[in-house]
Amino acid sequence: MLINIAFFQAGWLICVIVSNEVAALAGFALVGAHLVLVSQRPAHEALFIGLGTLLGSLMDGLWFWLGVLVSPEPYSGLIPVWLVALWALFLTTPGHSLAWLAAHRRLVFLLSPVAGAFAYWSASQLGAVELRAPLLGLLAIGMGWLLLFPLFLSWSQHLLREPAAS
Repeated sequence: MLINIAFFQAGWLICVIVSNEVAALAGFALVGAHLVLVSQRPAHEALFIGLGTLLGSLMDGLWFWLGVLVSPEPYSGLIPVWLVALWALFLTTPGHSLAWLAAHRRLVFLLSPVAGAFAYWSASQLGAVELRAPLLGLLAIGMGWLLLFPLFLSWSQHLLREPAAS
C-alpha cells in the first residue's frame, strides 16, 4: 500500500509540475512499475486502468471542450497527454491505497466530489491547467467525480478481487 501511495503521489507531482510529454512518460512508467511490484492480478488491473483512464479522459475532454478547463500549453488530442497519464496513475489507487473506502460507501459520496475538485484546483494553482470559471468549474468537476469514483471503486472491487479457491 505504501508503494502505491508513493508512486501515485510522485506521479501526480511530476505530471502536474512538469505537465508535458516527459511527465506523461514518467507517469506511465510508474503505472508499469505498479503493475509489476504491487498488483496481485496485473492483467486484470491493466484492463481496469485502461477502461478507467478512457472514461476519466473522456470526462476531462468534456471539461476542456466546454471551457471549464484550459491548458496553458498547446496539446493535440482530447486532453493533454500528461493528464491521461495522471488518470492511469490515479486508477492504481482504488484497488490498493483507496480500497478501504469500499467499506464506507457514504464516505465515498462525500469525499469524491471534494477530493476530485481539490485535485484540479491544486493543479490550477501550480499552473498545469486553468479554471475559467473557478466556482462553477469546480462544482462541475466535483459532480463528475461523484459519478466516476464510486464506479471506479466498484469496478476495482469486482475486477481485482482474488478468485475463490476451489
